[in-house]
Amino acid sequence: MYKLNFFVPSEDKERVKEALFAIGVGKYENYECCSFETLGTGQFKPVNKANPYIGELDKTEYVEEYKVEMICSAEIIKEAVKVLKGSHPYEEVAYEVFRMEEF
Repeated sequence: MYKLNFFVPSEDKERVKEALFAIGVGKYENYECCSFETLGTGQFKPVNKANPYIGELDKTEYVEEYKVEMICSAEIIKEAVKVLKGSHPYEEVAYEVFRMEEF
């Protein structure tokens, strides 16, 4: 089992979650579409040849974003990362993948 965490702008959150739910992310035994969300402020500064979805080159940007946490089976974790990158609006997606131990 894995945990997939990512940061996404508020207006794109549900669309990205639905893309992941559609392939089985967030499923555990008799439950599906499971996630946890935390609202916060993201910060970044596009440089060089970046093509930002939000903001301008060489200017620090602050964006209301959600951190979304989902569980994911080992069988689909690689596909889940591909779907995340394909459905997310950012050029470079901020995400984390953690392997979880079951007790």
